[in-house]
Amino acid sequence: MLPLHNITVVSLEQAVAAPFATRQLADLGARVIKIERPGDGDFARGYDTTVHGMSSHFVWLNRSKESLTLDLKRAEAKTVLTGLMQKADVFVQNLAPGAAARLGLGVEDLRKAYPRLIICNLSGYGSNGPYRDKKAYDLLIQGETGLISINGTPETPSKVGISVADISGGMYAYSGILTALIARGQTGEGCALEVSLFDSLSEWMSFPAYYDTYGGSPPKRTGANHATIAPYGPVHSSDGKIVLLGLQNEREWKKFCDLVMRQPQLATDARFDTNGKRVQHRDDLDQLMAQVFGQLTAEEIIARLEDAQIANGRLNTVADFTEHPQLASRGRWTQIGSPEGNIRALYPPVIMEGLQPVMGPVPALGANTDAILGELGIDAATIADWRQSGVV
Repeated sequence: MLPLHNITVVSLEQAVAAPFATRQLADLGARVIKIERPGDGDFARGYDTTVHGMSSHFVWLNRSKESLTLDLKRAEAKTVLTGLMQKADVFVQNLAPGAAARLGLGVEDLRKAYPRLIICNLSGYGSNGPYRDKKAYDLLIQGETGLISINGTPETPSKVGISVADISGGMYAYSGILTALIARGQTGEGCALEVSLFDSLSEWMSFPAYYDTYGGSPPKRTGANHATIAPYGPVHSSDGKIVLLGLQNEREWKKFCDLVMRQPQLATDARFDTNGKRVQHRDDLDQLMAQVFGQLTAEEIIARLEDAQIANGRLNTVADFTEHPQLASRGRWTQIGSPEGNIRALYPPVIMEGLQPVMGPVPALGANTDAILGELGIDAATIADWRQSGVV
């Protein structure tokens, strides 16, 4: 039996953060009813057409859910929302600030009407403060939290290539909902949760904040190198490949000099005999490493690193990653359904003994509308009228 088999989630969700949270609940067996706008639905459906004509973001974030189309501004929608809330254990929304309250779905109204309901509101900057009403896309949150300022090369500040602000917000929403479900099991009472992308990514920025506040300057942008540890980053091989390596302590530094560089005298070189000095003299160290590694193939470099028990990896492309032998050997890929046929999907990263995650299909827009409305006692003739008039 799946852990959340008896939990119903109703979600007014779009884009990345809220769908990421609810998809993980669906993986664990929750019934997730995703409410979408009639006509075009969640705008993430239109981000691209790379997966058999479907959006890569949407297929990632929305498997195992049910899609209900509903125009929330129509009076008829209130009947549907009331019926859904009566069945729901969890309500998730990431609409614009104040929009849920205008629909009668604010925290106070919901807590009063449904005391066992867990309410999770996801926003960009939170429910108060001077930034409350600002639009909050992932790029902007990366900028506001200072992440872009410490990421990239010395010449070019860069955003992270995936939606880390959205992902962090979705992860905290997911874990917060699970915590609230545990608490409800003890008290019988629901609660309201507030998660913002800004607060979530702020937590992830704690190391740079401490470093800057107490050290007097932020971590430097160092590309793929570590800002405060050396050597820790990419090296170039003679066959045009890049190997990544990382040292953690002085014991490893000695082995690196002896077994990898094969220059044991470097271990006590006054420029390099502590990590702080190695960071200070990184250019000199990089030059010495380039002279050695530029004469070796990638496999030869990795062999030396393995012999010295120095952490290492390859700089893979995305295509390399999808065919990674570690994923294949552990059976991490499976097939899920979609409106356009089967597609590959990775199993969730948490492997629980005796649990097989749901891995259901990606829903077509409005695929479950008739069935859900029927469960609420709305007859077929009314549903047909609503569809014709654009309610659903």
